[in-house]
Amino acid sequence: MGIEEKKVVHVAMFSGGAGSAYVAYHMVQTYGKENCILFFTNTLWEDEDNYRFMDEVSKHIGVEITERLDGRTPEEVFHDERFLGNARLAKCSEELKVRQTIIFLEDELRNQMNLEPILYFGIGPHEKHRADNLKEFYAHFPLEPIETRFPLIDLFREDLDAKGIIRDEWGIELPRMYNIAEQLALKENNENAKIALQHGVIGFSHANCAGRCVRGGYQHYALLYALWPDRYSEQEEMEERFRASLQKDVSILKKNGGSYTMKQFREVMEIEGFEKYLFKADADIPCVCSFS
Repeated sequence: MGIEEKKVVHVAMFSGGAGSAYVAYHMVQTYGKENCILFFTNTLWEDEDNYRFMDEVSKHIGVEITERLDGRTPEEVFHDERFLGNARLAKCSEELKVRQTIIFLEDELRNQMNLEPILYFGIGPHEKHRADNLKEFYAHFPLEPIETRFPLIDLFREDLDAKGIIRDEWGIELPRMYNIAEQLALKENNENAKIALQHGVIGFSHANCAGRCVRGGYQHYALLYALWPDRYSEQEEMEERFRASLQKDVSILKKNGGSYTMKQFREVMEIEGFEKYLFKADADIPCVCSFS
């Protein structure tokens, strides 16, 4: 007798971003909600408005969110691993996102429920390199290869406006981190937000970890410093605690190949102004946290 064939289940890797939300909707419309899972791994650092957005998308699609979490914050992971995350390597993604995802796919779906997952990511045409990396990862890292699909690349026209569709057709307000500068400028008359808008920056390029993502670069942290100084301070204090605990000259940001602390960057911005760091956008965030 042959090995029993597993039933396929379609899994949207839901990051809380617009791309992954639209892909989840398309997946459910194509295969039916009874054959679909909306999957989210929680870092416990997410902006509160991300949860609002995800809940509204879940209700619109008609599929409840399946959430898994490690239970640690990124900072706790850094201390456990004795390694401060940065733009080159983020153990927080590995532990809080990747590990939880693999456990769910292998143990819960494949082993306990005898289901074979197909994964759907909200990665667009301009991020095809990330799609290639994810294909390679899921082809070799699980016990058996897992199929990955990227509808925004393979099925839709390049100018598909997922954000516009969600906002205008679904009636769901996008996560505030996408346009937080615009919101603060209009609603609170925030001067720093106005300066960001003058430089063409309406918000953060991704909504990970409420702006405290260690993958962020100069532009990202300059915007965080300008719009949410309390969150910048939290990240600076976290970095200083880690440096003191390990007694190592490590940092989230880098300059000329060496350490460049959040404190040093803040002191420079206090003298020179944050706006000079808004001219050039940071590189794409090569992180498994960003499926949007």
